Amino acid sequence: MAGHSHWANIARKKSLVDAKRGKMWSKLSKAIIVAAKMGGGDPDANLRLRYAIDAARAVSMPKDNITRAIKRGTGELEGGNLEEALYEGYGPGGVAVLCEILTDNRNRTASEVRKLFELSGGKLGASGCVAWMFERKGMFLIPSAQVEEDALVELALEAGADDVKRTADGFEVTCDPSVFQQVSDALSQRGLKPESNQISRIPTSTVDLDAETGRNVLKLMERLDDHDDVQSVSANFNIPDEAMAEMG
Repeated sequence: MAGHSHWANIARKKSLVDAKRGKMWSKLSKAIIVAAKMGGGDPDANLRLRYAIDAARAVSMPKDNITRAIKRGTGELEGGNLEEALYEGYGPGGVAVLCEILTDNRNRTASEVRKLFELSGGKLGASGCVAWMFERKGMFLIPSAQVEEDALVELALEAGADDVKRTADGFEVTCDPSVFQQVSDALSQRGLKPESNQISRIPTSTVDLDAETGRNVLKLMERLDDHDDVQSVSANFNIPDEAMAEMG
């Protein structure tokens, strides 16, 4: 999953910048609103809400903002009229792209996302055109300086993870969403601090890209990720080492 890992690393660094300018807080507020709307305002009884709150705390979102978002979701405050959508399409090189959306105006968002695909030489597709190429997985990115590979493999698999893979910057631990909290707790108890931990859509197979196509795909990914209504972007690309070297 080198392409997915590569994008995950870019998205992580980008989220740190976005958090500084409040952009990430806005997206996380939406995630909290929808989680509370669907499952209630108690994070102990609503796992999705707990994950959304944990993600918000990880980028230092103020407690008052979190509380307001929960109240919007439960209807105690106005502004909770959001719905989920999944937009699917194709990027340069035929790469499958999947966007998880939270919006208060589905028509407006669809039009704006369609334009972003077209600007990058891609195309927004029909519902179901690429979603079958992805599966929902919990994913943790662990820096290699924190742990030896053998120790991490043993710890992760005992906690219920599916796999541990080495990446350029460390290790990628994947698991079924149902054991995400279990794996997260096991890593935390060992003193490990993931650079990224989220439930996302991971491709079941990948398309190798050359350097030019790789640049164009990453440009599309960043444009989509910058959209206020886009919660996450996944794609099934892989950038081989020689193409990465050419990209600089």
